[in-house]
Amino acid sequence: MPKPERLDYRQHLEVETPEHVVLDYEIAGIGSRTLAAALDWLILAALALISVLALGLWREIAGWLAAIQILVLYALVWGYFTCFEGLLRGRTPGKRWMGTRVIRDTGHPVTFTEAAARNLLLPLDLFALLGVFLIAIHPRAKRLGDLVAGTVVVRDHPVVRAAALQPQATSDVAPAAAPELSDPEFRLLREFVQRAADLPQAARVRHSQVLVARLGPRYPARPAEDIVFLRDLYQDELARRQGRFGGRAGKAGAGPAGGSVVERMVARKQPRWGAFQAMTERVARHGLDALSAGELPDFAARYREVAADLARARTYRADPTTLAWLERLVATGHNALYRDDRRTWRRVWAFISRDCPAAVVGASRYVFLAAALFLIPALAGYAVLRSRPDLAPELLPDVVLERAEAGGLRQSAGQGYVVSSAQERPLVASMIISNNVRVAFLCFAGGIAFGVGSLVLLAFNGLFLGAISGHFANAGLLGYLCTFVVGHGVLELFAIWVAGAAGFLLGRSLIAPGELTRRDALVLSGRRAIRMIGVVVVMLVIAGVIEGFVSASQWPLSARVGASGGSVVFLMLYLWNGSRRIA
Repeated sequence: MPKPERLDYRQHLEVETPEHVVLDYEIAGIGSRTLAAALDWLILAALALISVLALGLWREIAGWLAAIQILVLYALVWGYFTCFEGLLRGRTPGKRWMGTRVIRDTGHPVTFTEAAARNLLLPLDLFALLGVFLIAIHPRAKRLGDLVAGTVVVRDHPVVRAAALQPQATSDVAPAAAPELSDPEFRLLREFVQRAADLPQAARVRHSQVLVARLGPRYPARPAEDIVFLRDLYQDELARRQGRFGGRAGKAGAGPAGGSVVERMVARKQPRWGAFQAMTERVARHGLDALSAGELPDFAARYREVAADLARARTYRADPTTLAWLERLVATGHNALYRDDRRTWRRVWAFISRDCPAAVVGASRYVFLAAALFLIPALAGYAVLRSRPDLAPELLPDVVLERAEAGGLRQSAGQGYVVSSAQERPLVASMIISNNVRVAFLCFAGGIAFGVGSLVLLAFNGLFLGAISGHFANAGLLGYLCTFVVGHGVLELFAIWVAGAAGFLLGRSLIAPGELTRRDALVLSGRRAIRMIGVVVVMLVIAGVIEGFVSASQWPLSARVGASGGSVVFLMLYLWNGSRRIA
């Protein structure tokens, strides 16, 4: 009576290749993902501590070094996961330690675009451990970032190394000899021989003694050393199964249906699988460029052959080790042949200079909506403070009230709203860039809450800016404030509006996905939104430099207006270049 199959409670992702072969990925659970995240955050904390200590030491040396350290610290917090996942095939150090990786829903390797999209939502996933809750209940263990980016975290099973790749003893068995071991016995022997080198000495001796006790009595004239006997026996059986009668199992037991056939196929195909594995390892590290012109057709042909072998192995119910090996080989070959990204500097430049502004131009309606939702509250806040000056202490922070109170004296003394020394300006610029990028990312991430989060952040920031303007106008210092804002304000405001528009794209895909499912609509919107965020970063970096070096200096008003005019011209040309791609 056949044994009942064990229930498998693990989550799986099945992806069908163009060759109609299904790849089965095991989805990583909440336990492995939590441990991987814990290690990553420990590494981040250590790196952040080192950066802070270095900043404290270098700050007295040069403002430029301190500014660089501020940006490095910010990049550590926001770019750690994105860079590791986007550039190192979906694995951070924590994921590598736990044997997991991030891939796309299609089975392809995650690109930098998907990695950036999934990690821009990280603040919301960390809020009240929302991401952990979603991983626990989602059928594919996805957090918000995975939903937007169209990614999933899977177990990264190691590739089983073929014994054919290792030095083998020659066998003098005749090709016409029939196998003497049953299929289960041969599989057990093969797995031991292939893994023996990786086992500790005590475990290797113990397992070899068990195998010899089971198989040795059939071979009285065997070598005295157990390891040598088992390796020689494996080579003899391998030669028998590669021969004419390799499909005839031994008398010591019967394997599953088709077992003899699949074991013969494994014995004959191992050298070719091993050769293809060596090619896939080169391709995984360096891409298809690692292959010569003559090797490329051979790689494609071997991929199709291994894919067909996987289908046959599944039909004949091969052992799990062989199936796992073939699935990994097919997955690596599939990802290499059907990848749609090329990691070149030219492609990066095209993405920043054309794809990103094109996405903003294509979403111009959302940008205008975001601008309106910012400016209307700004006008309302200005009007309220103009009509009710007594509300200023209740609505504005103390630092703003103090600056307005001291503004008259500073203006009469010829000082600006903010003035920093030449040594401090790089540090000021880096801090401004980091803060503005953080606000913009949060404005984008708020769109996952059906667009409400982006709306609230836009309205709040607009209301706050309007209230500040109204309070300074009541003190007769509106012009004094505008001389500080005029240089960088255009790019900074536009960047916030674009971030809000990107958030609205996410919200719309959830509210009105059209003919698509919400999941597919969210993924497509996430890919458009991440290009818009590229524009946000470019604008905020330029605005931060202007604010730190121009607005916070003693430059005359004409120079500040000139910087503002130059930023407007740059913005128009940048968007125009993107519109050419749409046309």
